[in-house]
Parts: sequence; structure tokens; C-alpha cells
Amino acid sequence: MSSPFVTTAWLEEHLDDPAVRVVEISNVAEPKLYCEGHVPGAAWVYWKTACWHETDRELVSPAAMAKLFGSLGIGPDTTVVLYGDPVQYGTYAYWAFTMAGHRKLLMLDGGRRRWWQEGRPVSQTVPTLVPVDYPVPATKNEAMRVGRDDLRASLGNPRRLILDVRSAEEYLGERVVEYSAAFDHGAMRYGRIPGSRHLHFRVLLNDDNSFKTADEMNAALKAAGLDLKRYDDVVCYCRMTHRATLVWVALEKIAGHGNIKIYDGSWTEWGSIVGFPVEK
Repeated sequence: MSSPFVTTAWLEEHLDDPAVRVVEISNVAEPKLYCEGHVPGAAWVYWKTACWHETDRELVSPAAMAKLFGSLGIGPDTTVVLYGDPVQYGTYAYWAFTMAGHRKLLMLDGGRRRWWQEGRPVSQTVPTLVPVDYPVPATKNEAMRVGRDDLRASLGNPRRLILDVRSAEEYLGERVVEYSAAFDHGAMRYGRIPGSRHLHFRVLLNDDNSFKTADEMNAALKAAGLDLKRYDDVVCYCRMTHRATLVWVALEKIAGHGNIKIYDGSWTEWGSIVGFPVEK
């Protein structure tokens, strides 16, 4: 299994490679932080613009991705290196673009935080991007995605693990957003999906936002009393799916578990639907 991650050293060596395009995935709609400094040559994209349909909150289609990538000078054979700040926005884009069909996707391990901590080159220059033609990918791969009706129908199924990767406060129904946030909204109800187990996404990361080793991840699973081999599949969720995509990447691409999926409606959807059960 090839890793989807590149190191900061690898990326620094490839900054002038015309076959590589770096893209910063922002969690805010204005590029203030990007303008203060970014990986040299990196394009800037707001995560909703990149990953969602403009009105339907549906994930990016192959046609929409082709249009976006083409405008960024990315062709179907371009190696795209994503990084986010926070780190989970990069994994969210990786997940969305994987489903939309781009074949050469990589992520910067540690994202923006590790790049800055290591004193790597930083630029304030906005690159000139020459648009290219990007044919629409022929297929869309959604094998790693689970919808609300599928998940509800499987409640109580001992062969499916539902994994809540939010903070303990969110899981226990004390908040709908982590305590680090200045607000507490994003769903109409507090609680968790019935039967779900808890694993905070941060236990899979080092302090510099780089990913832990497979052995360390499996040790974290064991400490949480989780044996993923017991299940046919594992469905991860959080509040808006970003943290769930980080866990999907970590457990499938690093720890080697091949049965990881994502409920992309996550708590924002489940916690607001009339008639869907909630547990506290």
C-alpha cells in the first residue's frame, strides 16, 4: 500500500517541479492567513468552494472538480499536494477529490503547522496560474461513503462499528462543537448516534499535526477497547466530516485497515433530523 503522504523535506525538494501543484485548503472564506505566508507556489482554495456543490451541500462532482482544477493549472496527470490548516481540511479535500476521480493526490504530512515549525520556505507571492484543459473523469468512486438511511438501517448491527471521532464533550452530549470553538451551534440536538463508540481524532496525530505510525495508531485503538477486525466495516463521523476524513485516512492509509467508511452528513445532519434517534 503506497502512502498518500509526502514529507516536508520531499515537498521542499519539489517546489519547482512543474508536474506538482500545491494547494492550500482554507477553513475560512478570506485568504488572510494565506497572504501572510504560504508554501511557495501554493494555490489557495476555500474548502466549501473546492469540495461542495454551490447550493446543495452535495460533494464536488467530477465535472466541478475538473473545472476547478483546470482553472488552477492542474491537469489529469498533475500530482496535487494538499495541505490544510487545521490539518483536517486537507484530508477532507483529499477524500472529496478522491471520490471525484483525480488519480494523483497527495497530502503534506503535518500540513501548515509542521512546515512553519521546521522553518521551511514561506512566500507571500500569489502564483500566476495558467488554466489548462481537464477532461471530466469518467467515474466517481463513493465506496468509502455512507448515507444517513444506510446508517440508520444498520443501527444495532454487531458487524458494523459506528465511530464518533469528536471531542469527549460532543460525544457525551455536553456540546455540539469542541470547547476550543467560540460558538456552540451546528445541530439542533446534543448527543451521539446510538451505539457509537468514541475515539478522539487527535490521538492519531502528533503535536505538530503529523500522523502517528501504524503501531501507535493501533495502540490507541487498543487503549480505547476497539478491535476493528471484529467488524465488516467501520463508519466514522464527527460534526461536519472533516475530522472523520482524517480518521479515515489514518486508519486506512497508514494503519492498514481496509474497512473504513465515512458518514458525511455527520452530526450536523443526524442531530437535526426529525425522528432520527439520539443517545446521550
